[in-house]
Amino acid sequence: MFDFQKLEVYKKAKVFHVECKNILLANKFDRYVNDQLGRASFSVPLNIAEGSGKFSKADRRNYFTTARASVFECIAILDILCDGNQITTSELEQLMNKADELSRILYAMIKNLS
Repeated sequence: MFDFQKLEVYKKAKVFHVECKNILLANKFDRYVNDQLGRASFSVPLNIAEGSGKFSKADRRNYFTTARASVFECIAILDILCDGNQITTSELEQLMNKADELSRILYAMIKNLS
């Protein structure tokens, strides 16, 4: 097992990605929505993993910052989908809660590397 696989934030990021992916599979969104949300949610655990493999604090901080920005991108997409009645408020709130937790953990990790 790789060290990043033991990180709680990585585990939570994988769950977040799977839940975003499930929303995509359950709905018929435009292709670009599928692409954007799929890539952004996939980017979160990937950047956590990649950042964990970096040696310098600055490099790790950069990847964790990118992971956090991808969380924000996912929420923006989901918020727009909710405004367009393409997902429910409940679905948005559920994912926002998970995203908020991810964002807070990543923020703490970024601050610790400053």
